[in-house]
Amino acid sequence: MSAAFVDHRQVARRFSRVAGTYDQADFLVREVDQRMQERLDYVRLAPGYILDLGCSRGASFAALQERYPEAGILGLDISPAMLSAGRSARPAWQRLLGMGRSDPLRLVADASNLPLKSASTALVWSNLLLHWLDNPIPALAEAHRVLEVGGLLMFSTLGPDSLRELRQAFGDSDAHTQRFADMHDLGDMLVGCGFSDPVMDMEVITLTYDDFDAMLGELRAAGSSCAMRDRRRGLMGRQRWQQVRDAYEALRRDGKLPATFEVVYGHAWKAAPKQTPDGRAIIRFDKFKK
Repeated sequence: MSAAFVDHRQVARRFSRVAGTYDQADFLVREVDQRMQERLDYVRLAPGYILDLGCSRGASFAALQERYPEAGILGLDISPAMLSAGRSARPAWQRLLGMGRSDPLRLVADASNLPLKSASTALVWSNLLLHWLDNPIPALAEAHRVLEVGGLLMFSTLGPDSLRELRQAFGDSDAHTQRFADMHDLGDMLVGCGFSDPVMDMEVITLTYDDFDAMLGELRAAGSSCAMRDRRRGLMGRQRWQQVRDAYEALRRDGKLPATFEVVYGHAWKAAPKQTPDGRAIIRFDKFKK
């Protein structure tokens, strides 16, 4: 069994704690979601079912439903409070009338162990989830399993340069951010999980703040505090906090403190298998038809 790096209970606790006000602090998640949606403009797909993996309050539902009005949507998240907050945030008339296929279902589940049938969905959508997992591979393998042949996985996550200023300011060996996978490693993982034609790209989004405490406050409000097992557990003294503030203050540019987020985007398709589960090659005679 591989070592666990992420405190999954802490992840669930942090997001559950902010579920009621998450929509006031998730602007980065929404911005990345919009940029992912734009990437769908170049994809030909008519999904019957869509799985939103790590859906939180369901901020992606409306745009996905508008783009694919005939598709059923299922949102999965580790936090029951997030799912509940997403339900209650809808207007009462929508909750009363949203009984049909257009009303997304919500389910508490682990991304690495999906309670879904194989080949049951055509699009797996995941916005800023993978860096909260010990290892992306089990979740990517599960996404491949539940996709039908010809189905698409589209995801975003954070790369290694994310919150580099915060790590620099602390300047110690403790974990102060999540562990972020490199874009090229994620591409290799996709291939290893059986996906074909993976496409990876990256961009840097820099948020700016007036002061250090405002930056930390927004990270906490978005549930984005460090949840690594080797994070510092005890309270830091006033002197130590002042040292960190001073180190971060040295990074001020044009009157603002920067916070860098390296956003990694990826998508890949599930191709027809080339061999049976016991290793025998599959020969497709339709390739030879004229």
